[in-house]
Amino acid sequence: MPEPRLTVVVTRRLPEAVETRMSELFDVRLRPDDTPMSREDLAEAMQGADVLVPTITDMIDAPLLAQAGERLKLIANFGAGVDNIDVQTARQRGILVSNTPGVLTEDTADMTMALILAVRRRIPEGLAVMQRGNWEGWSPTANLGRRVGGQRLGILGMGRIGQAVARRAAAFGMQVHYHNRRRLRPEIEEALGATFWESLDQMVARMDILSINCPHTPSTFHLMNARRLKLMKPSAVIVNTSRGEVIDENALTRMLRAGELAGAGLDVFEHGHEINPRLGELDNVVLLPHMGSATLEGRIEMGEKVLINIKTFADGHRPPDLVVPSML
Repeated sequence: MPEPRLTVVVTRRLPEAVETRMSELFDVRLRPDDTPMSREDLAEAMQGADVLVPTITDMIDAPLLAQAGERLKLIANFGAGVDNIDVQTARQRGILVSNTPGVLTEDTADMTMALILAVRRRIPEGLAVMQRGNWEGWSPTANLGRRVGGQRLGILGMGRIGQAVARRAAAFGMQVHYHNRRRLRPEIEEALGATFWESLDQMVARMDILSINCPHTPSTFHLMNARRLKLMKPSAVIVNTSRGEVIDENALTRMLRAGELAGAGLDVFEHGHEINPRLGELDNVVLLPHMGSATLEGRIEMGEKVLINIKTFADGHRPPDLVVPSML
């Protein structure tokens, strides 16, 4: 007799191609709509599944893991970040955790550059004028932004995405600087034309644009706090396509309102989709709904990684994208 197929529960709608392939391989329970599961729904899913496929908006914490059934042996996260999962507790309960790293690098770097251009060249303000239908024609002094070529870009976090941003920035003629937990190898620095700053304080004080590209960990929570934000030049802008928790959002809002920073481009927020309403009132702020990785190609590649992780696990092997606590 053939081996029984794994029961896989998916918490959100995924691209059709991914759902179809998943249905072919496993006994899959798909989400009929795209609303997030409640904690009760998640608990029920974890009691009857061999594999759970959550997304970054599903908080799989210790109390929820305590309700998991004996069958649950793998949490195959649809997302590169795993700060939504208590990995340590999962492993203690014999549950493996996998993620989908590497596939969203280029998409997120593209969005970082889009936000830099949008803020520095005031693109949303121009768009709003056209949508209101009250453009009165070209003027030498209207809608003046700032040139990005020749500007100093400071990248906070020089992993895959940070390096992809650096390559794009160099093509725009920007001067690339970075701060990272570990300095890059000399040949990588040379290839990127990047200058390392051991002191984050000294770097942010001298940058025209600061791009946040580091993960959210206990050590990076509010890394850009009120004190450090005040070190930035009043003419500087900050862009974040990484994790909202890295910036003290209230402090940032106060400084933008007071004119102590020239602008911000934010794709992520400290409290998820609950955004400080005062941010949305500012003309010098561009807000996006966590779109950095939102390409069809990227989502399908994420789904393919999830499939490979589950299939490898089903075959009795270590998932290729296994997350272990020491990595975090």
